Amino acid sequence: MAAVGRLSEGGYMEGQSPKWAKPSRTACLARLLQAYIGKSGWQVDLLTGEVYHPEYEARIRALIQNWAIDDREEREAAWQAERKAMHALNERGRVRGQFNATGKDAFYAVQPTFYLDGLGISGLTFQPFAKVRVSSSFVNLHVDLGHTLRRLSKNGRRKAIRYGKALPQELQAEVDELCRQAVRHYQAH
Repeated sequence: MAAVGRLSEGGYMEGQSPKWAKPSRTACLARLLQAYIGKSGWQVDLLTGEVYHPEYEARIRALIQNWAIDDREEREAAWQAERKAMHALNERGRVRGQFNATGKDAFYAVQPTFYLDGLGISGLTFQPFAKVRVSSSFVNLHVDLGHTLRRLSKNGRRKAIRYGKALPQELQAEVDELCRQAVRHYQAH
């Protein structure tokens, strides 16, 4: 359950201060108040009992508005700098497009050559195959796995093909190697 606090006169929760109320600014307001204490023109609000000076109130209101605007601009500038830092690459001299030569080489060095989309059974040969998507293209290859999955139980093959359950590591390594060879062959021709 959230704690319910009382609002103070300025509309802020008790114990909290407005965002513009930094120590240097409150000290400025205190100096301004000291300058106005000796002046005439103070009035009493009969409804609330507060004592105020119209010129002092006008000056304070203008100062606070300026401080709020300054703070808003400062936050916006900090946000823009953070956004620029987040989205900027550490590369200098980009010529055209998103990558320069070194950025493209670094990107493609990390990217795998293919993505295994799934396993299936061919309707023509009744042999297992792997559906593979070649990186950086829309090409899908259907790689014949032959008798690779024979060592797996019938139930294990069904679960791997129907539900995408993971293969044992040694079988997965063989499937990956067959797919890698097929992708190399496709890219070479």
